[in-house]
Amino acid sequence: MSLQDITKTEPGLRGSGPTREAFRDAMARLGGAVNVVTTSGPAGQAGFTASAVCSVSDSPPTLLVCLNRSASVYDTFKANGILCVNTLAFGQEGIASLFGGKTPMADRFASAKWTTLTTDAPVLDGALASFDCQVAEIVESGTHDVLFCSVLAVRSATAGHGLIYFDRRFHAVADQS
Repeated sequence: MSLQDITKTEPGLRGSGPTREAFRDAMARLGGAVNVVTTSGPAGQAGFTASAVCSVSDSPPTLLVCLNRSASVYDTFKANGILCVNTLAFGQEGIASLFGGKTPMADRFASAKWTTLTTDAPVLDGALASFDCQVAEIVESGTHDVLFCSVLAVRSATAGHGLIYFDRRFHAVADQS
């Protein structure tokens, strides 16, 4: 039975669901990599911290980024049509906090060193991985847009520990090999 079949034959499954608070509390138990997503272009330079980033396919290389339509950076990202997902290393929690708060955009970018790859979106020096992308498709879902991004270039670090956000705190992910 497909999801489409379920929603057609059993509409009760789409009931009111959990409260917003219960959902957010449960999602806090789902760990995720910490990323700073950046853009630059005719609409300006912007960036935000995100854990809602996911691989979609490796052929062609595609990932998705979820962006709240009420975010202050929303219009800039949508207008520029490019972005870079910079996956943070343990020790970069300060950058995550700056890009996740109300810090002025110029101060956010002044806090670190940046380069570019293909699209001219800012690439964070010291990131574990950077995915330079062009937005290929945007799908609305609830309060967010899901940006499907074609990966045009990547840069990966050869060493470093990962940084995840779990239970509303940052945690290191150490290599056990």
